Amino acid sequence: MADTIAETVDLLYTIDQDQLTPDQQIALGSALAALAQAERLEQINERLRGIHQVLNAWALKATIDGGR
Repeated sequence: MADTIAETVDLLYTIDQDQLTPDQQIALGSALAALAQAERLEQINERLRGIHQVLNAWALKATIDGGR
């Protein structure tokens, strides 16, 4: 997903904003804001995956240690 976001951001930044109508400029701004939010959500998701891995490792260790 991160590659898609980066590629889309690159594409949006290549648009010549001086050639856009006011409505198109608003749409472009909205698209950039949505992409920024998606990027932030992806960062949060990556952190949650890391936390999930740690918790799973702890649970596995507790299961193994508890079985002794």
